[in-house]
Amino acid sequence: MNEEEIKDTLRSCKTVAIVGISPKPDRPSYRVASYLQSKGYRIIPVRPDGEEVLGERVYPNLTEVPEEIEIDIVDIFRKSEDVPPVAEESIRRKAKVVWMQEGVVNREACDKAEQAGLKVVMDLCIRKNTSGCFKSYQPGKADPC
Repeated sequence: MNEEEIKDTLRSCKTVAIVGISPKPDRPSYRVASYLQSKGYRIIPVRPDGEEVLGERVYPNLTEVPEEIEIDIVDIFRKSEDVPPVAEESIRRKAKVVWMQEGVVNREACDKAEQAGLKVVMDLCIRKNTSGCFKSYQPGKADPC
């Protein structure tokens, strides 16, 4: 996806499943989820354990999220080699976008998701690309994620 497509996607999508979210406020996944929530996105925390993160119920995987909850973006904070099963769950859940955070790249998962009609972003921080984030992020300064 190019920069304009990313902006359009972020403007039109409202629900983000954060796969690999940490309940610890000092972790990048928590900070990104908190930021997205503050900008009006609904976050769906996905991690193997826990009951609640940022006031939202935690689900052990995407397939456990109730069907009536539409997932627009699946934001992945996992090792690159752990992404293919998440991409497969994203396809089954009919998500619109598979988003792999900075440092997360998996060509196999990308190809599979794109073949299923999902948009894919790899190796990019969603926080840096949400509306208004370009103003607060300055290259060469501390990473907001």
